Amino acid sequence: MTRKILLASLLWVFVIQAEVIYKVRLTSNDGGHVVSLPAEQYVAAVLAGESGTFRSDEALKAMAVAARTYAARLRGRHAAEGYDFCGTTHCQRAEPGVVTYRLLVATRATAGELLWYEGKPAFTVYARDCGGKSEGVGAVWPDVQAPYLRVQADPYCLRHGAASWLWNAGADAIARALLDSQLRVPQPLRRVTVLNRSPSGRARTLQLIGDPQTVAISASSFRFALGRALGWNTLRSEQYEIQNRNGQIFFRGRGEGHGVGLCQYGADEMGNEGSTYREILAFYYPGTTVGLTAKGIQWTWLGGERINLFTTLPGRDADVLTIAESLQEQMEGRLGWKAKDPINIRIYPDLDTFRNATGEPGWVAARSSRSGIDLQPPSVLKAHGALRSTLRHEITHVLIEREAHPDLPVWFREGLVEWLCSERRGERSGRLMENNDLRQRGDSARAGQAYALAYQQVADLMNRYGEGTVLGWVRRGLPLAVRNSMVSKAATNSK
Repeated sequence: MTRKILLASLLWVFVIQAEVIYKVRLTSNDGGHVVSLPAEQYVAAVLAGESGTFRSDEALKAMAVAARTYAARLRGRHAAEGYDFCGTTHCQRAEPGVVTYRLLVATRATAGELLWYEGKPAFTVYARDCGGKSEGVGAVWPDVQAPYLRVQADPYCLRHGAASWLWNAGADAIARALLDSQLRVPQPLRRVTVLNRSPSGRARTLQLIGDPQTVAISASSFRFALGRALGWNTLRSEQYEIQNRNGQIFFRGRGEGHGVGLCQYGADEMGNEGSTYREILAFYYPGTTVGLTAKGIQWTWLGGERINLFTTLPGRDADVLTIAESLQEQMEGRLGWKAKDPINIRIYPDLDTFRNATGEPGWVAARSSRSGIDLQPPSVLKAHGALRSTLRHEITHVLIEREAHPDLPVWFREGLVEWLCSERRGERSGRLMENNDLRQRGDSARAGQAYALAYQQVADLMNRYGEGTVLGWVRRGLPLAVRNSMVSKAATNSK
């Protein structure tokens, strides 16, 4: 059982949608128009565009998780242009028109699963062929903090048959291609050399040597300029050596793409050798975790006498421990019993992580069960004057759930917490609330009304029997006469 406290003033924050829809601009070959695709259809379309030649079903599943996570993290990349993603390799190549049954099976087998790191979707980039060694994220995306994207040897890619390639062109043709991309080029261009390399050994900066001028250029800018002008099968990666002979510039290299993250050749080989899709993902994104909700949060424990507080920001959240212990002592005194075991409180670092981990919408301030409480960031609750009231509600709920008779109705549990923690004294109502009203997450107004009516039911019982008697029912269960009376009243009011 979970408990939800509603914040009416937070309705604007986030709302859970039954199904995520992406707007995708297709390639010119597919008409170039924007289409709306449900998330799982989009994932299948990406498998068709990026992984249609995979031999391994487990590798396809790994790619499905990677593609889904990439979309979840980078949704709205083209928002200024009116859609979420393009259908090219700039985002993820998507071909909805050629999705096969096999690709649908791989998508459905991992439906909804994302790759998580510290409570947020990971940056799940991937490349065709790492050439036997992956690249670190900082070499390609210097501003991205993703320690799971690191340099490491990839024996699976080598066993698959990492591509080696040779390409050459005249210095004049290379100079024109660079000028077409508005890059600086010495005139005339005589030679190209590698100025420095990344930790994986890939070219990072090149020198364009002229007569007498010399210009430094990033290797990635160089490769993309040549690709746009001369074709993408020219320089296939930055993993190469250069020779300059008789006005011709020769590149001998291996691999395809930037080499960061999952190597598709290596993943396919891992699957063929018997690895599961989870093992494939663990190899290429070490330190991440697969799941439907957020995983991998690094908790710090702050212990007290009655409360175990877990937080990622102990300096920010330490005062919550003092407040929670005081509120627990007060409520135990009122109820007449004490918790046998400490209450665990987990405070999430931000609203996104709370939603990712719990599956709750933003208007739910906290969630509780017999073991403990999941709490939004205190700063959010304090801004709405709701920190103490939220903690009081949740602690009361834990105390009641731990002592509750198995047959105690949900409406009674919820209404009793409302009664114990609220100063209001509202109208009485004969309507008996349904579990679906109290437990649904899609309609905050309906949930708020359900809690109010549950409170009114308990208020009626308090007025008739007294608080001491009603609290005694927590452990003993609702007397049959009371149950029958409530059901009879509800039936009468429904006529």
